[in-house]
Amino acid sequence: MELEVLSEQLKNLGKRVHTLKDNINTEEATKTSLILPFFQILGYDIFNPLEFIPEFTADFGIKKGEKVDYAIKISDAPVILIEAKSISEKLTKHDSQLFRYFGTTTSKFGILTNGQEYKFYTDLDEPNKMDSTPFLTIDITKIKDIQIAEIAKFHKDNFDVDKITSSASELKYLNSLKNLLSKQLTEPDESFVKYIVGEIYEGTKTKNTLEKFEAIVKKGFSQFISERVNDKLSAALNTNVDTKISSTPDTEEVKDEIQNKDSEIITTSEELEAYTTTKIVLKDVVDPSRIFYRDNRSYFNVLLDDNIRKWIMRIYTVNNKFKLQFNDEKHTTVEISNPLDIIQYSDNLTSTVKRFL
Repeated sequence: MELEVLSEQLKNLGKRVHTLKDNINTEEATKTSLILPFFQILGYDIFNPLEFIPEFTADFGIKKGEKVDYAIKISDAPVILIEAKSISEKLTKHDSQLFRYFGTTTSKFGILTNGQEYKFYTDLDEPNKMDSTPFLTIDITKIKDIQIAEIAKFHKDNFDVDKITSSASELKYLNSLKNLLSKQLTEPDESFVKYIVGEIYEGTKTKNTLEKFEAIVKKGFSQFISERVNDKLSAALNTNVDTKISSTPDTEEVKDEIQNKDSEIITTSEELEAYTTTKIVLKDVVDPSRIFYRDNRSYFNVLLDDNIRKWIMRIYTVNNKFKLQFNDEKHTTVEISNPLDIIQYSDNLTSTVKRFL
């Protein structure tokens, strides 16, 4: 299957999951409505019990009759075990259950899912023993292109144990590296700060010095990443990050505008990233020069044509988390972890701005 077709199908499934998840209350409904369509997209005949086996028996030690929700067979041998849970359940507490099943078969891969989140496991650390951490985790409602390329390897037409295992090893350690960097950039530990200080500071490295540099390290990395992102986004737009601020307030926000004059409103680098990302997303729908922003005490506003009555999106920042509100009919509200996640809501932005065109 072509990657573009697979990408479209998975993203459509993500939209379906987002729409249905609040109305699904049982594990069985999760399986039939959300999980089975995922494996159907991957080319498996979910109605063929010789290929896609429900209630697959996976005896464990003295325990007989242990069953896993599904097993996928290729060349008459189980290659993927699937443990399914209700979409209302978190997956962390179920890892050990799939772990038991994994060691009882010839399967090389285990998938734990609740229909929205999918965790992919294999046996990189010790042969025939499932790793404690997945090598790939996806949220189908927020799926990324780079993840789609990895999922494509699990398609029936592409399935190759050796190739998947090879990429799984790289993915696992890349994810570990990214998690480590993310942790250090957010809350750098003493050894990390000490290493950085050793590279840039020639004075005596006392405890007070390290404490002082902890804040500097955090701020430095944050600014560096923001600058790099804005440079790349600006280059994609072939324009500078225009900070076009509306100058004529409308009655809807008079109160906030008055507050702005009496207080120091600081437009953060994250808000500018969100603004620039919005321009990128909408560049094929509307001229980026028509996109403005206005910052005030309550939220950061992205506008069309410098007109508050044509606000496209509002961004609220609370405890380093971001909440987006779109000016659609339902005033859809979502939470994101960083400004670039806005790209996942391109359809919301597009449909909103088209209301004013």
